[in-house]
Amino acid sequence: MRGPSRAKIARRKALVRRVGLAIGTGLVAWLVVVSIRYSGPALQSLLGIKTITVEGEHHIDTQKVLELAKVKLGTGLHHIVTRVIKERVESHPWIKEAEVTRVPFHELRISLVERIPAAVIRADSQNFLTDVEGHVLTRLGQADDDALPLVMGIDSKGLLEGTESARQVIASGIKLAKLIGQTFEGRLRVNVENPSNLVAHVQGMRFQFGPEAVGEQWERFRRVKPTLKTLNFDGQGRRANEVDLRYENRIVVREGG
Repeated sequence: MRGPSRAKIARRKALVRRVGLAIGTGLVAWLVVVSIRYSGPALQSLLGIKTITVEGEHHIDTQKVLELAKVKLGTGLHHIVTRVIKERVESHPWIKEAEVTRVPFHELRISLVERIPAAVIRADSQNFLTDVEGHVLTRLGQADDDALPLVMGIDSKGLLEGTESARQVIASGIKLAKLIGQTFEGRLRVNVENPSNLVAHVQGMRFQFGPEAVGEQWERFRRVKPTLKTLNFDGQGRRANEVDLRYENRIVVREGG
């Protein structure tokens, strides 16, 4: 009697392999499900956040940063989406940049770069604190900070909405205040109502600037200032009430008493 043919034997072996592969795959899948179910709490305990560190805070309170981050102690580090936390923290007006880092095995670190106050902005009889880029940091109301330059003539709607045009005008006013502050002491007041004709006040004097680069106009004044000896800018003798820099290649000085 003949035994099974080679073809039948091959088919039987192939069937056995397929059955074995199916059983093996199912077993592996079952083991994965079981391991996830029972290792989840262990993994959570191993990687759970025990410390949230905040670095670089000066004006903003640490507790406020934690409230913005919305991260609970015990949350697994592997569950943290750093991009989301970064966006939450950077939504605060004082925060220029935030870096969120997962530190093995139990720490979440939030490093801040805060905005620096650069000027007081007066709009609609209210004072606001802004940084050098024109971002509003806080509303001061009637309070003031005379250690910072005062910028006036800003549209309050654009200021509060943070429009690009409003920020650019504020930035130009702050830049001008810093420029003049290198030559004259005292608080600078800059009117930016007309961006093509910035007006600065310091030590009882008034400086008018045209639409060309204010740096070039101011440098032109600095070069001729030593020759204006009859107009004493230090408070003695005749006083210059206004210096008009709007004319090309010349400076108009209007005297006071």
